[in-house]
Amino acid sequence: MGIAQTGTGKTLAFSIPMVQRLANSKGLGLVILPTRELALQIDNELHRVGDSLGLRTAVLIGGLSIRPQTEAIRRNPHIIIATPGRLIDHLRQKTVSLGRVNILVLDEADRMLDMGFLPQIRDILKAVPKERQTMIFSATISPEIMKIASANMKLPIRIEIAPTGTTVENVTQEIFIVAKDAKMRLLEKILNQYAGPVLIFTRTKYGARRLAHAIKGMGHIAAEIHSNRSLAQRRSALEGFKAGRYRVLVATDIMARGIDVVGIELVINYDLPSQSEAYVHRIGRTARAGMDGRAISFAMPGEQKEIRAIERLIRKNIKISPLPELPPGRSFSSAPAPHFSRPNFSYSGNAHRSSPFARRRPARRSFGRF
Repeated sequence: MGIAQTGTGKTLAFSIPMVQRLANSKGLGLVILPTRELALQIDNELHRVGDSLGLRTAVLIGGLSIRPQTEAIRRNPHIIIATPGRLIDHLRQKTVSLGRVNILVLDEADRMLDMGFLPQIRDILKAVPKERQTMIFSATISPEIMKIASANMKLPIRIEIAPTGTTVENVTQEIFIVAKDAKMRLLEKILNQYAGPVLIFTRTKYGARRLAHAIKGMGHIAAEIHSNRSLAQRRSALEGFKAGRYRVLVATDIMARGIDVVGIELVINYDLPSQSEAYVHRIGRTARAGMDGRAISFAMPGEQKEIRAIERLIRKNIKISPLPELPPGRSFSSAPAPHFSRPNFSYSGNAHRSSPFARRRPARRSFGRF
């Protein structure tokens, strides 16, 4: 079991040994994680490690056609990266067999439980061989995770880089106490003070859409990423944010751990999270790779309880800053009605190489203080 704060390299901690072991065996690696974006991110990291060995993967995620994923499975990949729901779909349709799995990774385990994937995880654990290596990685620990570990691991070793709730040291944290009807004006002032990329979290997907539209009305280039966006739209927003085409990205908690972007100067909690643990994951998007960062939270006068819960979790008091002089109130045009489009998908082939992995046929990568 690996417990560490976000941005500390947990992905490489399992990617390197997994690739090394599978290079000399006929087994199958299986990585289970909570979101599509994180699945694609892990797939890229695995190929950075294993491309020189001819590594082949299959990515099984929702939002994409199941047919190319089935084709990738038929081409005998070495590692399957999957979200719980889509993997269960394949198991029910009998398009995948997990009988050869000898390495299982549950990544972002706490987030998967938060999202209600415990029943699917239990079904997946029943479908894999009992004789296997199991690795569980999480930023926080809970009694439920410990139950999963004790039931599915033999003499587990727990490696804890930092206690649960630890935040990145080089993040400057502060809170503004602000009335609900003044939050937009405070946001406008802060965005005008910072020149770098800004990541903003809201509590709901509808709030994210409205906020992104309002930010555009302020004159900033913004994108939104939440569960009501298709996979193609979410990937476009994230890649555009990474490339600098969007200065502001508005996201919900469900997307927090799929956002791996170095150089985010500021994280703003426009809404406090509904769960204290989400605060740690949100502000962990800044100050990555040893860089400095800043996290600003907007708290309404009646949210003292939520602030205290966060402070208990992170074991420190967060500075409460005086509210600055705000710009005059102005209205922004209403957000347009939500538009939902069918997701697109694409997949590309991997070259066949002479390597420890070359015995198998090449496969395509699917993309699929108050």
